[in-house]
Amino acid sequence: MNTPGEVPLLLEKLKRVVFIAASAALFGVSAAHALTHEQVLAMSAGDSDARSQAISQAAASGDPAAQAFFQALLDDAVKVSGEKVFIVRDEKVREAATGADTKLPEDAEDVINSNRLRRELESAMASLKLLSSDPAERRQAVRELRDGADESKLPVIEKALAAETDASLKADLGLLRAAVLVSSSDKGHRLEAAKVLAESRTPATKALLIERLKPGVEPEPEVRAQLTAALAGVEAQLAWGERLGVVFTGVSLGSILLLVALGLAITYGLMGVINMAHGELMMIGAYATYLVQNVFKAHLPDWFGWYMVAAVPASFLVAALVGAVLERSVIRWLYGRPLETLLATWGISLVLMQGVRSLFGAQNVQVENPAWLSGGVDVLSNLTLPYNRLAIIGFAVLVLAGVSLLIARTRLGLFVRGVTQNRKMAACVGVNTARVDTYAFALGSGIAGLAGCALSQVGNVGPDLGQGYIVDSFMVVVLGGVGQLAGTVYAAMGLGILNKLLEGWQGAVLAKIMVLVFIVIFIQKRPQGIFAMKGRSAEA
Repeated sequence: MNTPGEVPLLLEKLKRVVFIAASAALFGVSAAHALTHEQVLAMSAGDSDARSQAISQAAASGDPAAQAFFQALLDDAVKVSGEKVFIVRDEKVREAATGADTKLPEDAEDVINSNRLRRELESAMASLKLLSSDPAERRQAVRELRDGADESKLPVIEKALAAETDASLKADLGLLRAAVLVSSSDKGHRLEAAKVLAESRTPATKALLIERLKPGVEPEPEVRAQLTAALAGVEAQLAWGERLGVVFTGVSLGSILLLVALGLAITYGLMGVINMAHGELMMIGAYATYLVQNVFKAHLPDWFGWYMVAAVPASFLVAALVGAVLERSVIRWLYGRPLETLLATWGISLVLMQGVRSLFGAQNVQVENPAWLSGGVDVLSNLTLPYNRLAIIGFAVLVLAGVSLLIARTRLGLFVRGVTQNRKMAACVGVNTARVDTYAFALGSGIAGLAGCALSQVGNVGPDLGQGYIVDSFMVVVLGGVGQLAGTVYAAMGLGILNKLLEGWQGAVLAKIMVLVFIVIFIQKRPQGIFAMKGRSAEA
């Protein structure tokens, strides 16, 4: 049994063992891998060229101890005193080479790293990660090295290539090695690299090949011919990503237009009300989302990532309530008078915009994406699908399905269709047409609020939010066919994709003009839109 006096001594020995083990893990101290005093001094003191060369040599050696020291340099935790180098963290001082605990001399000076040296350190750390046991870390290291690898990284790249067991990573490392060798002084290496790079599908490789094909860079005709062939192959591969990207952005824009136009398809398509305040109802939905975000941020910070779950119904209810008030107070007196309705709702839109400016200010407000809507899915090297855009596409599908079921399968939908087709007959059979008008207008306004909620995740939220979409939404409804939800879907998607295709060809301004010209010509030839109203009303 240990005596009371021996217990502190045992605890002290235990602390030393733990400290030595931790230091070994941190600094890579082992018989096979350890930085020398000369290495750490060369990386810490001297001119930038000498330090850069020492950093490259340490990275090329594949020494695991170098990674911890590189990180210390990046963290400005390294100090130099004479011929000795120290790492200072959490008020603890250790010798850089051995990791031994020591005291910091009074004349110790901070190691200053220029931007160039910081880039060199980051590149060196990435090259060392190529030897990591974690495949995800190795894959990330390959991505980091694609733009900045040079021949100094070639030894560690080849070492990682020889040890790699993952087939896809091995192929990526082969391409990385080729990207380094394409600048080699050896013609054979350059020729071999050009053949390998033809299999690449990354924009970085395309940029590298273009750089190598500039006049005076590659002197050998045979290598230039192979580089030209490789560039053509890379461009052919990247073209598919660009085409798919255009289609996706077109579908994304079409989904936004669909959300915006769905509410208008009810208020204008079914009820015949030209509502120029539709964009401001979207704006109200976006500001409702902003307020819900602030409530969660202030009172429910742990649940902030799910504020959109509460913002969706809140934006619908607030916009629907405003729409119901507008219908009962102004619009109900103007049915059948389109010019007066247009002027009245335009005035209402100005009032709503000024009201929002008075409450929230004229500047845009910040609506943050939740964590689960940030980032995207990497489909190809030059094609990333953002989560927020994917969510809007899915949300538009859900809203469309809900509206379709509501109009086609519910009692309210039956009343709306009945009042739309023959108001007098619907009143004769007991339908409260005034109440149905209010419900229908509130529904269309609520859907506009949902559109504003979705738009808050992809653009700025400000008093002028709705002004950029009101014309497009009317074009979608008219082009699709008044009163036809299916036509609204086709028109929204068609206009979205057409607009993005024309933007890539002629630019944003000319694309918008061309779309407008197309719609004018189409409506002249087919005034009823894509889908004509089936059947006939009693007034026809």
